[in-house]
Amino acid sequence: DAARRKAETLAMLATPEIDVWVATASADGREHLVPLSLAWVDERLVIAVATTSRTARDIAASGRARMAVGPTRDVTMIDARLERAGDVTEAGPLADAYASQADWDPRGSEGYQYVVLRPERIQAWRESDEIPDRTIMRDGAWLV
Repeated sequence: DAARRKAETLAMLATPEIDVWVATASADGREHLVPLSLAWVDERLVIAVATTSRTARDIAASGRARMAVGPTRDVTMIDARLERAGDVTEAGPLADAYASQADWDPRGSEGYQYVVLRPERIQAWRESDEIPDRTIMRDGAWLV
């Protein structure tokens, strides 16, 4: 049911060393897809990317990304909006939480930034019979 799907999704997003596929597009429609380390912090998706990367530029320009977590038979798809981006040299709870979950601390790397994204729509399903009821968040609000 939807409540179980939400609980399993939240558990997956909080998994240590979890990776996420991040899809973005440029203003001229060129699509881009990369795997990145993910942290789930205060119901926000946090990634660390090179400031000059295509991913960083696309998200800054469009303000959004589509992300996928999990294997094919237990996937979570997330449409997210940019909340903020900040230099990784900033200390604090966000940097600590990212380093703890991602098992990588970009604060020692020059030219990186944290990108904090707010989920707007989350869909989660395992098999084809779950596809009709896969949406568990819409317009930034949990449906369950």
